[in-house]
Amino acid sequence: MSSITTLLIANRGEIAVRVMRTAKAMGIRTVAVYADADANAMHVREADMAIHIGGSAVGESYLCADKVLNAARQMGADAVHPGYGFLSENAAFSEACANAGIIFVGPPNAAIDIMGDKARAKRAMLAAGVPCVPGYQDDDQSLETLTREANAIGMPVMVKAAAGGGGRGMRLVHHSEDLVSAIGLAQSEAQNAFGASELIIEKAIQRPRHVEVQIFADTHGNVVHLGERDCSIQRRHQKVVEEAPCPIMTPELRNAMGEAAVEAARAVDYVGAGTVEFLLDSDGHFYFLEMNTRLQVEHPVTESITGFDLVEWQLRVARGEYLPALQENIELFGHAIEVRLYAEDPVAGFLPSTGPVELFYVPDLPGIRVDSGVASGDAVSPFYDAMVAKIIAHGETREDARLRLLQALRGSALLGVTNNRDFLIDVLSQQVFIDGEATTAFIGDHYGDAMAATAPATQTLAAAAVIQHALDQAQADAMALSVSEELLDWSSTGDLTFTREYRVGEQAYTLRLNARGPGEYCVSVNGTIHNVIIDDIAESLVTLNIDERHEHYVYDSTAPETIRLANAKQTLTLTDVCRLPPERGEEAAGGAVKAPMHGLLLAIDVKAGDMVVKGQRVGVLEAMKMQHEILAGVDGSVEEISATQGAQIGAGDLILTIVEEA
Repeated sequence: MSSITTLLIANRGEIAVRVMRTAKAMGIRTVAVYADADANAMHVREADMAIHIGGSAVGESYLCADKVLNAARQMGADAVHPGYGFLSENAAFSEACANAGIIFVGPPNAAIDIMGDKARAKRAMLAAGVPCVPGYQDDDQSLETLTREANAIGMPVMVKAAAGGGGRGMRLVHHSEDLVSAIGLAQSEAQNAFGASELIIEKAIQRPRHVEVQIFADTHGNVVHLGERDCSIQRRHQKVVEEAPCPIMTPELRNAMGEAAVEAARAVDYVGAGTVEFLLDSDGHFYFLEMNTRLQVEHPVTESITGFDLVEWQLRVARGEYLPALQENIELFGHAIEVRLYAEDPVAGFLPSTGPVELFYVPDLPGIRVDSGVASGDAVSPFYDAMVAKIIAHGETREDARLRLLQALRGSALLGVTNNRDFLIDVLSQQVFIDGEATTAFIGDHYGDAMAATAPATQTLAAAAVIQHALDQAQADAMALSVSEELLDWSSTGDLTFTREYRVGEQAYTLRLNARGPGEYCVSVNGTIHNVIIDDIAESLVTLNIDERHEHYVYDSTAPETIRLANAKQTLTLTDVCRLPPERGEEAAGGAVKAPMHGLLLAIDVKAGDMVVKGQRVGVLEAMKMQHEILAGVDGSVEEISATQGAQIGAGDLILTIVEEA
C-alpha cells in the first residue's frame, strides 16, 4: 500500500476542479499547475496550493512533462493525476513519474504505449480476438501507401492519427481525389497535437452508434466493467451529448461488449480507469474503435447510474487497494444524460469562440449536476479546449433525465461568450433524440455544417428594452435626491415614450416603450405590440409578464452599449446603437479575410497578385487544438497579405485583402 497525501493535478479547467473535489473529500492536499493565461482560473482558486509552469501555449506549459514533474517535486506531491488530454496518455510521462518516485494516477506506461497508438492497439486487439474495423495500421506511412491502402479498403474511409484522440488528426473522406489533402491535414494536426504524424486508415462504418464501456482494473488482477455509455451525438468527432445506459442496449449485448472490453484491458495488463470504445452498427455488430487510457470527459453519467465516484476509485487503485466493488456488486439504476457546454458559435459552423464570461448561471434543481471550469467574471482563452462546463441530469427513466436536463438548460445562461446552449436545447428536443434513435450521423442529418440562424423573438426584444430601461431608471434613481417611486415613469403630459435602437448581428430593430405606470409598459417592436409588466427584478434574474404570460430571463448589462439575455428558448446579445462609441464603425467589406478567432496562423496559401475564387482555402489557423481552413469570401485578386505565417493572431485581425472582381 502506498500513501497519497499531496496530489498534483496536471491539468486545468473543469476536470482539474472535479479531481480536487474528490481528493479534498479524501483528506488529500491538492496542487494546481497553471500557465500564464490561467493565473486566476477556477482550478487555481480551488486548489490548496498552486504553482506556475510556463507560457499560455500548451507546448510551453501543460504539455511540458519536465515542468510538471519539477512542480511536483517543488510542492512535495507524492502523486500526479493527469485528468484527460495533455499528458494523460503520455507513456513517457507515466514512466518519468515512476522513475521520480511519484505515483502516476493512471495505467502502467506499457499499457498507455500500446493503447495510445491506434495502430498497435488495433493489432493487439486483433490478436486478443476483439472485433475490429477493417483497415490499414502498418508502419509504412508514405503517401503512396496510405492512398493505395485507402483506395483498396474502398470509400468512404476514416483517416485517423495513430496517437491521441478527441477528433484531432481525423478526417472522413468520401472521394479518392480528396485523400491527399485529408492525409496532409490529418498529419499536420496530429503532429501539432500529439507530436506524432503517423496515421491509420479504416473503413468508415456508416451511421453507427458510438458506444463505449467503462472498465476498471486494480493491481491484484481484478478487472470489471461499469456498463456502457452512448456517445453517438458528435460534431467533428467531438462528443456533444452522452448518456448511460445506451437506449437500445440489451442484457445480452451489454454482456458481450462488457466481456470484450474486459478482455481488451487484460490483453495489455491494464490498471486503473479506462474506456474501450466501440462502433455499434444497425445489425447489432460491434467493432473495437480505440481505448482511452484515462478518465473520460463523460464519466459523470456512469457515476450517476452506478453511485460510484470514479476519481475515488482511481486514487484507491493508485494506492494499491483492491477495487471497491467486483462485477457481481455492480448494478445500474436509472438513466443519466450529459451535455457539453462549448464556447462556440453553432450558426457560424461551430467555430470556437473566446472572450469574457460576464455571467454563468445554472439553476439549482433536483437531479442536476454541473462540472464547470469557469465562473462569472472568468474568461475563455484561445489557447485551450472550447468546452467550459458539463451539465448532467439523472432520473429514474431516460425521459425523466431528458426533461430535467432541458429544464436546467432552459433556465441557464453563459453570457459574454458565444456558446452552444440553444443548440443543446434544440438537440434534446428533436424527436429522433427523444426516441433514442440518434446515431453518429445525427448532427449532420439535422444541422449540416451549421445550425440555422433564428430571428430574435419580438417578445425577447421587448424584454431586453424593459430590463435595460429598468436598470437605467434604478441607476438614475440612486443618484437622485429623494424621488418618490410614484414619480418614476411619470410625465405631466401623461404619455412618456422611450425609444431604443437595437442591432442583432446585421439586423436593426426600433423599439418604443410607453410607460403605463411603475413597472408597466406597452412596447412596440418594429410595429408589433407587447404589454410588459415587471413582476420581479434582481441582479442577473428577472421575471416578466409579457402579454399575460410569465417569462423568466437571465441577463447581463456589464457593457453600457450591450445587453445580453437568455430565456427558455433563445440567447441574445443586443447592441444599443445609440450608445455605441463613435470609433465603432462598420465591418470591412467581404474582401477582407479576417481571423475568425485567436490562434496560430499555420499557413498562408496565397501571395499578393494571386487570383482566388470564393470558398478557396487561403490559409490554415490552429485554435483550441484544432485546425481551421481560412476561405476566401469573394472571387478576386489578392491585394495584400497583412498577417505573418507562424504568428499568433487575434480574433478579427486582418489576414489578407482580396479585390473583388467587378
